[in-house]
Amino acid sequence: MTLGVIGEKLGMTQIFDEHGLAIPVTVIKVSKMVVTQVKTEETDGYNAIQVGTISAKEKHLTKAQIGHLKKNNVENLRHLQEFRVDNPQDYTVGQEIELSVLSDVEKVDVTGTSIGKGFQGTVKRWNFSRGPMGHGSKNHREPGSIGAGTTPSRVIKGKRMAGNMGNERVTVKKLKLVKVDSEKQLVLVKGAVPGPEGKLVTIKPSITKWN
Repeated sequence: MTLGVIGEKLGMTQIFDEHGLAIPVTVIKVSKMVVTQVKTEETDGYNAIQVGTISAKEKHLTKAQIGHLKKNNVENLRHLQEFRVDNPQDYTVGQEIELSVLSDVEKVDVTGTSIGKGFQGTVKRWNFSRGPMGHGSKNHREPGSIGAGTTPSRVIKGKRMAGNMGNERVTVKKLKLVKVDSEKQLVLVKGAVPGPEGKLVTIKPSITKWN
């Protein structure tokens, strides 16, 4: 249970280290984050803080969101998200979360919504092998048999078949945090992160579990 930051994926580029080696990085723009609610085990059954980011007009928010933010005397914010924390008493409503939460962090977990690819077949969606491509073949990219006959006479739950691909929550773990630019509010993470450019991602310090 650690606090992280929310940012907008700007895209990928490369930087060079002190040895002249090129490092592919994803650039993430972190906007101002404000604590909008503090939750404790006594009041809500668990410890967490809710933060908001990206200023918005009232017409872009629901009445429930407007009422919730006004109740806590917080400006209108478009995106609200919770972070589980061990010490919610250390935070107050209206407090701004700084990029310093990522200071002295080497590895991070990045969560985002992957790019949607629509309805796809089994070859693209699950990396199935295709059938013979010869003229006489009747099974080029078809999935083949999807289950036994009389017994059990049904398709087993979880069978990999054609369907919607992408557009789901994905977390990439233990990416190297290359640079944190507090002045420009930028975070550089080595490698690719989920989602298209312009979408929000969550960056949290990786938790190392020892066996």
